Amino acid sequence: MKSETLGFVKSADRVFDVLELLARQAQALSHTEIAAALGIPKSSLTQLLRNLCARAYLASAPGANTFAVGPAVFALAQRARRGRDLVALAQPLVEQITRETGESSSLNRLRGEEVERACGADSPQALTYSMKVGSRAPLYAVSSGKAILAFLPPAERDRYLSKLTFARITPRTIGSSRRLTSELRRAAIEGVAYSFEEFTPGIVGVAVPVSDQRRYPIGALNVAIPTVRYGEATRLRVIESLRIAARSLEAELHA
Repeated sequence: MKSETLGFVKSADRVFDVLELLARQAQALSHTEIAAALGIPKSSLTQLLRNLCARAYLASAPGANTFAVGPAVFALAQRARRGRDLVALAQPLVEQITRETGESSSLNRLRGEEVERACGADSPQALTYSMKVGSRAPLYAVSSGKAILAFLPPAERDRYLSKLTFARITPRTIGSSRRLTSELRRAAIEGVAYSFEEFTPGIVGVAVPVSDQRRYPIGALNVAIPTVRYGEATRLRVIESLRIAARSLEAELHA
């Protein structure tokens, strides 16, 4: 077991060594040049390069057995940058939502089978729901989670639903896949998802998705409203504010 573990780590190190070498040189290198620079036997390097090319982390370049950094590296870096940019771009928008609605708002991101609050603004009113950055909630129990679920690719959403076990967080928490599926279908049509005291008693959540250029839901903007202030006029005002903010955020991300 020890030798297998060491072999695995060595292979991983070699992957990073190859990528870092090509990035550092800022030019394409041949199989022979890579082997000489890193001290890797050419026979061992051959399969490693094939694997990296197959995953597009390397790309063939002009010349015999010559390689350059591939598009997957740049795509990975771009996704990481957008993750940081998402929060920075969203913060002023959630503050705007809170100013317009008078209610607490936030940007939430997908974290496995939960959503996590990435940034937000709390209502200035005496009766308010404070959401801490980093706090998490099950996808099925909150409006932001439902907004993301409603716009996931069908296969990904079906995998989630197939293994979902419902926990009764409040007396109003959804407890069946049938009901959840019905709500997600409606959310997909309307572009808005709701949570009626399903995660926190006395709080109604309203959310809209935020999508990347591939229309994949990378997060959701939501507002948390005490039930005593929730009504049709409030609902419509909140939805309008959320939709405007979501379109603005997507436009910035897609630029």
